[in-house]
Amino acid sequence: MFNSNRNNTLQPSTVPDALIDIHQVTKTYETSGGPCRALKSIDLHVREGEFVAVVGKSGSGKSTLINMITGIDRPSTGEMWVVNAPIHAYNENQLAIWRGKSVGVVFQFFQLLPTLTVLENVMLPMDLSGCYHNGDRERNALQRLAAVDIAEQAHKLPANLSGGQQQRVAIARALANDPPLIVADEPTGNLDSNTALAVVSLFEELARRGKTVLMVTHDPDLAQRANRLVRIADGQIVEDSAKRGRK
Repeated sequence: MFNSNRNNTLQPSTVPDALIDIHQVTKTYETSGGPCRALKSIDLHVREGEFVAVVGKSGSGKSTLINMITGIDRPSTGEMWVVNAPIHAYNENQLAIWRGKSVGVVFQFFQLLPTLTVLENVMLPMDLSGCYHNGDRERNALQRLAAVDIAEQAHKLPANLSGGQQQRVAIARALANDPPLIVADEPTGNLDSNTALAVVSLFEELARRGKTVLMVTHDPDLAQRANRLVRIADGQIVEDSAKRGRK
């Protein structure tokens, strides 16, 4: 599924519009009891505009896979092309630059800085990556907040917002640099069911606008809202299915 060039290095496959292109990825951790294989020969291709739910029991390897895709961790073997970049071959500085412009990450516990306002939290990735001129950052941050219906809270501190509002801010922050890929790790695990549905509806809308969304979830009902489900067990993909009528 990959094509070798004259230097015998692997190039992305020809899967149309592949934003995530993973080939034979394994991850082995050294433990006191010996090596532990968290991922076993994973192949995964995700196209632009897909909303993919990644599900599996605790310890199945789903968080390890997400950490590989976001460049937080590295594969032991295999090739990973994410947003057209060979991240398996990048050093830490290259990964930091790539991540700032290519991937937005949404966490379960929001991870907002408590001493910064909502607006400042969303502007922070712009400041760190240098993606926008100083004069454009506030305007762009307000646009991201408006996109998730939270702009009216821009000048409040996170502690003054509800959990659902804080998660909307976290999504706006993930969108700060307009990345093509959004990765959400249990983004509804700290929310009530109605608020969780609203957050997943936001991900559906982002996918309709052309963003690629990967959502790790334990909730089978929320997973059904995605247009594709990837199930992981014992470090392997055991199910990869799309909704009927969707590619």
